[in-house]
Amino acid sequence: MTFNLKCILLKKMNIKLNIFSLILILIALLSVHSLISNSCDNLEDNFINKIKYRLIVIILTSPDNMKNRDVIRKTWISEKNENIKHLFAIGTLDIQSEQIETLKSEQQKYNDLLLLPKLEDSYNTLTKKVLQSFEKIYEQYDFDYLLKCDDDTYVFLHQLMINLDSRDSKKTEKELYWGFFNGKAQVKRSGPWKEPDWNICDYYLPYALGGGYVLSYNLVKFIALNANLLRLFNAEDVSVGLWLAPIANVEKKHDVRFDTEYRSRGCSNQYIITHKQEPENMRKIHDFYMSTGTLCATEIKIRMSYQYNWTVPPSQCCNRQTGII
Repeated sequence: MTFNLKCILLKKMNIKLNIFSLILILIALLSVHSLISNSCDNLEDNFINKIKYRLIVIILTSPDNMKNRDVIRKTWISEKNENIKHLFAIGTLDIQSEQIETLKSEQQKYNDLLLLPKLEDSYNTLTKKVLQSFEKIYEQYDFDYLLKCDDDTYVFLHQLMINLDSRDSKKTEKELYWGFFNGKAQVKRSGPWKEPDWNICDYYLPYALGGGYVLSYNLVKFIALNANLLRLFNAEDVSVGLWLAPIANVEKKHDVRFDTEYRSRGCSNQYIITHKQEPENMRKIHDFYMSTGTLCATEIKIRMSYQYNWTVPPSQCCNRQTGII
């Protein structure tokens, strides 16, 4: 009788323990579901709150280069297009209080400055500037493409958009890395762009020159999400080429209509982007373009160009020749 009573008590205790365990499990499951649901809601809210653009234009500039920014605002970026958002990237770490006030006033007037408070603005920090700009843009905006250029670059946005529309109409699934590529640039060992830590190969990896290049959204996303893991070199365009080198399914599109080298190759009415333009020349280009629909009063060639040969090693890629714009 005593044995049976003990068995009954033990059974009751097990039932109570099992019920208690089930309650704990249920509470845990509900908590996990709530956390996941809230996280998903937050992610969805973050995505929904991002403004969508067809093209983001990021223009590297310095705190004191207001003249260049004003010329760009009055010329190639002046045509209003709700599908395009332009931003001037400026590092503000350790700049003078007068500069801060001037930039605040400029931001209130135009609302087109991408201020980077953790970046000291200098030639030595251009790669960090690009990286931090990509991070901020990815966090704040949804977009299809990003154009990176400098404040001495003139862009024919209408032609650029026509080319992007044409590409999208083909329904390609490849990511886009579009610009004027170099694959046989020798590693600089002296001067302001020297790369003492470059030990990857004898040449820089193929990269689109920094006067202007276009990246599709997922490439910017990849760079932004992996920013803490990426090696940084002095040249921002070289660094971007290195970061994207291992990515699969990328169309690296070399385009001679991108006049984006360290000095201009001249003037061609086929150009989409032309680099190394002083403010006064930008005005002249824009005025002539608006009145005639063409870029050049007279087409001139200062130096030869090349078509990139992707079928040979990079050291043999880029032989300049006549007959190419």
